[in-house]
Formats: sequence, C-alpha cells, structure tokens
Amino acid sequence: MGLGPGIVPPTEEDGVRRTRPETVVWMVAAVLALAACGGGGGTGTASATIETISPTAAADLVAEAPEGLVILDVRTPQEFAGGHLAGAVNLDYQAAGFADDLGTLDRDAPYLLYCRSGNRSAQARELMRDLGFTEVYEIDGGINAWSQAGLVVVVP
Repeated sequence: MGLGPGIVPPTEEDGVRRTRPETVVWMVAAVLALAACGGGGGTGTASATIETISPTAAADLVAEAPEGLVILDVRTPQEFAGGHLAGAVNLDYQAAGFADDLGTLDRDAPYLLYCRSGNRSAQARELMRDLGFTEVYEIDGGINAWSQAGLVVVVP
C-alpha cells in the first residue's frame, strides 16, 4: 500500500472497523454545515465591533457621534470629578457591583470607553465583549493619552 518499510496497515481481523468513503463525506459535510450555522457559541457577537482606537480617532468618533453613543468613564468617582470627557457617564470599574451595573446597559448601543491609562478600560472592554456588547471603542492610553493629544477635558 505504500506506507513505508515495516508499516503494515490494520485489517478487519485486527479489530479495526473501516469507514466507507461516502460516510466520511457526509460527516465532513455535516461538520461544515454546523460551522456555517454560527459556531460562535450563540453569543450573537460574530459581527461585534470591539476595538481600541487612538485618542484622535476617539475625538473623531465623538465629533461624528453615532446615534446613542455612550461615553463611559470607568474611573473612580473622585477621578471623574477631577476631569472627564464631555458628556461622559461614570461607572466605577473598582466598585463591587460593576459587572452587574454594566450588565444593565444596552448591549446594542455604541460605547466609547476610557479610564486613566487604559488598564481598567481594557478589562472592562473584555467584560463587555463577554457580555455580548456589539459596539465598543476603547481609547488607547485612556484620558492621559487624550489629554496629551491636546483634546478637551471637562473640569467641573
């Protein structure tokens, strides 16, 4: 059979059950059909846009805000009071009920997400992905990078 020297193919007598070629074709077709039906685990996030963008791209997003854009600041209330993006709402990542509060938000609304430097917002972004949010943009470098880019920070 051309398997190489010393290699002997198994036989029916060895207890190996042979699969007919047409059975293999049907099995492959079934697997491909299942994969085409959305093997994404049923989370509904196959078409989600969840990404990190530069501060200038974020400023452009805010300037041409898609309908329902929520600017979400995940810093502490004290940090938020020290300055934030115009129109931002505060949801403290470090608060005990953060994940529960996040879960009450509209998963289909677009979100612009940031923290101080990008660590908390990156974790919040992944949580939002896991919760099935469909459009999340995180500011790379957080409000620090936003400020360094010369963009406006509202100080109450």
